[in-house]
Amino acid sequence: MEKTKIGIVGCGDISEIYLKNTTGTFDNLEVVACADIIGERSKAKAEAYGIEALSTEELLKRRDIEIVLNLTPPKTHREISQKALEAGKHVYSEKPLGISREEGKLLFDTAKAKGLYLGCAPDTFLGGGIQTCRKLIDEGWIGKPFGSVAFMVGGGPAEFHPSPDFFYKSGGGPLLDMGPYFVTAMINLFGPALRVSAFTATPYEEKTILGPVRYGEKIKVETPTYINGSLEFANGVCASLLTSFDSHGSYGKSGLPFLQIFGTEGTLFVPDPNTFGGPVRLRRFAGEVQEIPVTHGFTENSRGIGLSDMAASIRAGRKARVSADLAYHALDIMFGFYDSAKQGAHITLESSCERPEPLARVLPKNSTEA
Repeated sequence: MEKTKIGIVGCGDISEIYLKNTTGTFDNLEVVACADIIGERSKAKAEAYGIEALSTEELLKRRDIEIVLNLTPPKTHREISQKALEAGKHVYSEKPLGISREEGKLLFDTAKAKGLYLGCAPDTFLGGGIQTCRKLIDEGWIGKPFGSVAFMVGGGPAEFHPSPDFFYKSGGGPLLDMGPYFVTAMINLFGPALRVSAFTATPYEEKTILGPVRYGEKIKVETPTYINGSLEFANGVCASLLTSFDSHGSYGKSGLPFLQIFGTEGTLFVPDPNTFGGPVRLRRFAGEVQEIPVTHGFTENSRGIGLSDMAASIRAGRKARVSADLAYHALDIMFGFYDSAKQGAHITLESSCERPEPLARVLPKNSTEA
């Protein structure tokens, strides 16, 4: 198998799982170099994984690197991705695509003009849990889906993160931080959205850091931290999504469902869209809730599966599942929420995308070829 050479820009905390998976789990990828604004970080990763530590400029000049994996902080996603595209590289970025709709559109247009692949996390919807849900929906196990509710509620990063400041600035907040997992999962399950509406709130002017590093320090809150949004999908599903950094307690411990889908013949309980596995639960008609065996692979932390699929897609000349139009549509939906709250009106979305192709039920180990 011909391996696709990868260069990583950004060697912070999230890079560890990507390096682990791109060097060990997905055998169609070969990481050859990494870069970071803090040289000690890139050198440490290079030594640990047997790759080269370069400057970003040196990495972008490497002719053998086909895809740049952008793991920088969100505020620099646009800058690094744009430079990589201008250098003729395909790009796969951590979420979000940009911290404004305009940033996302610029990257989308640049990639399209240059004939390059552009993808953006999350790729959790390719994990076994949500792919099992996709199979159940496509096979009619809940009949025709018509409604959905989703909850991403918790106390927010100030309760645990060592440096949570960005999460409360413009470009942060629960919607852009965690919303991509839920919105992308919905697009995978339902297809593109047509219009959205939302209300937002900022209950606290300041947040107190509760983690051990900066305990008691205050952070000024500069972005909405409670967003209640509604989505109308082209297939007729009406959905709601609540994201909050103001609901005391840990994410996932509220007792609310992560993502629940109502159909004419049953209800589907989707696992956490920020994970790759189960459990998947189903209730048909008025029967009992039953756990459904996960039918697909990649149930562990498989971050990088979207990158692997992109590499396979480039070789096969097909559309990647984690595509530019998917990433931009998700970003457009989220900023549509903000626009709706500001304008007090429904927002008709200008963007759309194809519903990503499902993965095959049975996959060879380390493969996303199907």
